[in-house]
Amino acid sequence: MKKQLYSFIFYKILGWKLIGNFPSEIKKCVVIVIPHTSNLDFFIALLVRGILGIKINFVGKKELFLFPFGYYFRAVGGAPLDRSGGKNNVDATAEVFEKHDVFRLALSPEGTRKKVTELRTGFYYIALKAKVPIIPVAFDFGKKEVKIGDAFIPSGNYENDLKIVLPFYKGVVGKIPERSYQVL
Repeated sequence: MKKQLYSFIFYKILGWKLIGNFPSEIKKCVVIVIPHTSNLDFFIALLVRGILGIKINFVGKKELFLFPFGYYFRAVGGAPLDRSGGKNNVDATAEVFEKHDVFRLALSPEGTRKKVTELRTGFYYIALKAKVPIIPVAFDFGKKEVKIGDAFIPSGNYENDLKIVLPFYKGVVGKIPERSYQVL
């Protein structure tokens, strides 16, 4: 029933398309979503996740998961991030992967909804440390398309791997076009 409702809203009311297939057999991965220019991205993501019928997660500081909001954040796929003991975000997030049989981490490499000229590297090093593939996803508001790309395993050479993944995002426009990350 929920899947039908999500589909109706996404396809019929909003007029969007879903291009590509999410590899449901991949139980652990980092899903990178570009561009991230608006809070509306989160709602598009919830609709797509509901249509696909797969669990896609996010992380947040552990304090967000205390009563009374902790139950809600866990219910929508959240996992608390414990950075105590001097752990950095990459190490703390890689540990979250170890604690779950299924964990598909969605994040925006831009790190903000504002205009950026360079991506943050954490997504890459999280995937490398957790030994999981990266799946590119584009929210193209210009074409009203959510595009899902092919999974790839990071090689350890960030610059070379970016040359493989970034062309997927060429021409993609965010909700607020002037904030969109530009792939040259």
